Amino acid sequence: MVHYIGIDVLRTLHEGIVARRKGDAKTSRTAKLFSQGSRKVASKVGEEAVEVVIEAMRGDKHAVVMESADLLYHLVALWVDLGIKPDVVWAELRRRELTYGVAEKLLKEEGAPAPAAAPAAAARPKKARKGKS
Repeated sequence: MVHYIGIDVLRTLHEGIVARRKGDAKTSRTAKLFSQGSRKVASKVGEEAVEVVIEAMRGDKHAVVMESADLLYHLVALWVDLGIKPDVVWAELRRRELTYGVAEKLLKEEGAPAPAAAPAAAARPKKARKGKS
């Protein structure tokens, strides 16, 4: 049986990191991470992402799971450091889903402005699906 840490695992993780970030760096790994500054928080995201890739290339599923958990922890820590709430990320995923039918990664154009807030769903034209009429 799988036991989840909350209704929304990443939101629960976010709340835990917020609660611990200013704690005692001698007893809290989260507080220690934040005491090392924003650059360290950001660099840990890259480090953990590379570890996920390495384990995936080795084909070690268990290690990928372990490193993925580390990556998600550090990504959420980065959000906390930058003042980004999970709902802002979820809103971007939802905008992509409503615009493209899936929450896919968008092409990044050099110098393109950040995406604006998504218009109301009713205002968006529906895209025709290939092979369907």
